Amino acid sequence: MPVIPASTKTSLPQRLRARAKANWPQLAGVHVRYHGQFAYVTGELSGGEQLPLMRLRYSGSAHRWALASYKASNNSYEDQYWFSGTTEDALDFICSVLVSPTTD
Repeated sequence: MPVIPASTKTSLPQRLRARAKANWPQLAGVHVRYHGQFAYVTGELSGGEQLPLMRLRYSGSAHRWALASYKASNNSYEDQYWFSGTTEDALDFICSVLVSPTTD
């Protein structure tokens, strides 16, 4: 099981926050916590509500992670084996499903 390096633990939240700021103004913040080879990503809504979004599984590279989406129905994560993309792409995909899009 690969260990997530400290540099990746620093860069991952920075990249996700930058993407959220650019594409998801509904999110007041993005928080990442780590457990083993997993990074759990939570979005913070403007009212302070915490919304679990996804779990990323580190595979040995800062640019290669497996994605699991959060399922509120049973408070668990469901692997998305078909997903291929960056962590920023994963955030966009998950937010397009779980976070209401803005309307102009």
